[in-house]
Amino acid sequence: MHDIRLIRENPEAFDAGLARRGAEPLAASLTSLDEARRALTTRQQEVQARRNDLSKQVGQAKAAKDEARAQALMAEVGTLKDELETLTADQAEADEALRTALAAIPNLPAADVPEGKDEDDNQLVHTRGTQPAFAFEPKEHDTFGPALGLDFETGAALAGARFTLVRGHAAKLARALGQFMLDTLTADHGYEEVNPPLLVRDEAVYGTGQLPKFAEDLFRTTDGRWLIPTAEVSLTNIVREQILPAEALPLRFTALTPCFRSEAGAAGRDTRGYIRQHQFDKVEMVSITAPEASEAEHERMTACAEGILDKLGLPFRRMKLCAGDMGFSAARTYDLEVWLPGQARYREISSCSTCTDFQARRMNARYRNADGKPAFVHTLNGSGLAVGRTLVAVLENYQQEDGAVAVPEVLQPYLRGLNRLEPAK
Repeated sequence: MHDIRLIRENPEAFDAGLARRGAEPLAASLTSLDEARRALTTRQQEVQARRNDLSKQVGQAKAAKDEARAQALMAEVGTLKDELETLTADQAEADEALRTALAAIPNLPAADVPEGKDEDDNQLVHTRGTQPAFAFEPKEHDTFGPALGLDFETGAALAGARFTLVRGHAAKLARALGQFMLDTLTADHGYEEVNPPLLVRDEAVYGTGQLPKFAEDLFRTTDGRWLIPTAEVSLTNIVREQILPAEALPLRFTALTPCFRSEAGAAGRDTRGYIRQHQFDKVEMVSITAPEASEAEHERMTACAEGILDKLGLPFRRMKLCAGDMGFSAARTYDLEVWLPGQARYREISSCSTCTDFQARRMNARYRNADGKPAFVHTLNGSGLAVGRTLVAVLENYQQEDGAVAVPEVLQPYLRGLNRLEPAK
């Protein structure tokens, strides 16, 4: 959510930021809505002040036994009361019109975000790790994964397209990955582990920016709750409607949860394999910081996700997303893309974003600054990592010619020392 005061004071800068996002200028229309709203507020105050003054005069007239004047004043007070009721209704409508308009506008890109329209314009930051050399032609995970427990057919039979039954070795490996990620983030990086609700109310999904614009990308229950598309929703809303003491910051939360997405805007993409699912597990990181700390926190969070990939021995690269490719709430996003030998390409495995105070305004999440005054916090979120995509990356990077998969050393303790996953015969 944007601050209408800042839009009013810097309309050109606001529209320039929207232009970088590929959006039309909106400062003039928003300012017009705000002026109408403020005019109603001014008139309300004038009418209320006049009504209060007349009410005093009524008392004075009655004290002076001037009944005719008292009756005339009371009639005017009644008229003003009716006008005030109308103004109150108009004010609520004007407030809602402005709030609705502001809620549909994405966050503005940070100054260092590259210009561009889509993923082709994203900027390479660095590449890490060594791509494995195979003495055979590496396969995609969906060709040898079924023998290890990726049961695409049964998943589709149970729930339809983009659902997979994960069993046997694949299920154990997925569990090991999730536990390893949580242990790394909590023990090495100080994140607090959380087991959050998977069903949330409208205001929670609104707070992180999925509503109202992206409702079609979500699943909704018959009682009006939403299945979380990411634990970012639950974790970020922990501080909703709060004023935090400055010494409590930063707050760092992590959770391993199922995530649910309708993928309404991804028709025809990644229909094969385990890359794009309606239900998937993900370890999420969320940070709540003071504004002056959010830049460093963004780098720290991204480094935490990179460290997990390093420990797993998976080659990857960091990309800084261009203005046209960022998510709705983000001011800057780093994507980590892991190397998949079967596809011979890098694929996204984590997105780490700083949202500045955009989500905090929607949630009314604040802290007391150095002056002791309430100010909006900054929120950040990132994947640490998407478990399913990491499973795919491990399968493809550690595949053996006979269809087996070597287990990365850091995962072996979670699998009781098992160092090799054998395909079913």
